Amino acid sequence: MRIFKNLALVFSILLLSAGSLAQNYPTCSSSASDPDGDGWGWENNQSCIVSSSGSSGGYPTCSSSASDPDGDGWGWENNQSCQVASGGSSGGSNGGNYPTCANSASDPDGDGWGWENNQSCQVASGGSSGGGSCGTGNCPGSLSCPSGMSCGCYTVSGLGANKQAYVNAGADRRFLASAMMETEKMDTNYAYGDNKTGDAFNAGATKQNWGMMRQCHSEWRGYSANDYAVSGAMNNSRSLDVQVYNECRNYYGNQWFAGHRNGASGLANPNTQDINNFRAGYEWTYNQLAGHECDDVRFWVNIPAI
Repeated sequence: MRIFKNLALVFSILLLSAGSLAQNYPTCSSSASDPDGDGWGWENNQSCIVSSSGSSGGYPTCSSSASDPDGDGWGWENNQSCQVASGGSSGGSNGGNYPTCANSASDPDGDGWGWENNQSCQVASGGSSGGGSCGTGNCPGSLSCPSGMSCGCYTVSGLGANKQAYVNAGADRRFLASAMMETEKMDTNYAYGDNKTGDAFNAGATKQNWGMMRQCHSEWRGYSANDYAVSGAMNNSRSLDVQVYNECRNYYGNQWFAGHRNGASGLANPNTQDINNFRAGYEWTYNQLAGHECDDVRFWVNIPAI
């Protein structure tokens, strides 16, 4: 009987010890720290106790759901964990204290959050969905055309989606301006090569010529004028299209405008009135596109095609 009493005493001590030990461990900030569901987790290089109650165990409520980017119900504010409120009215000020993004292009991964003016912003959902990724958009009330040229603005259904697709592939406003000057929808749905062959062959949304591309794109150096069909791959790959464009702009610098406008002849004689007009039209288009990188708005300037 004495042995049983001693065993009972030992078990009592162990139970009391376990209870006191549990009191020395912090509460886990997330139940995800307890994958096996035994009530214990591991955080910050130590064991923690998963709270069994419905409350957050003394943690404050997050002031913004943006503090919980992974959606696990826990965020980080003011140098401490916080719990995102569930249910209730989640509307109001668009994700707490975060502003609405001015441009959906600020959200390339499409998760609803972007980055503008050195802070996070929330991409508006719903609203005007009639046009591109950020709406149909509106033309300016008035336009100041380049000297001696006519210009204008209108909307094109589907244009915004193409803009966004190229932005997602790495395009910046330079690329968008070049593409906008070439086709109405900024795409590659034009006659193969733009009805040109050899070094004059055009490919991609910006209709770059093969003569320049086989110099600026390292993988195509060594090809001849007759190998122009190689660049046709750009018509089916936005990322390649953008890559080659950026490489050519960097390779040729300011001479790019002359070569793009008039090929080898332009590179040899870059200061003609026609080339200067082309560059002025491009710069005007580039400037007008500010704030219209993903809507259906199209700007045009009258520069004769060659």
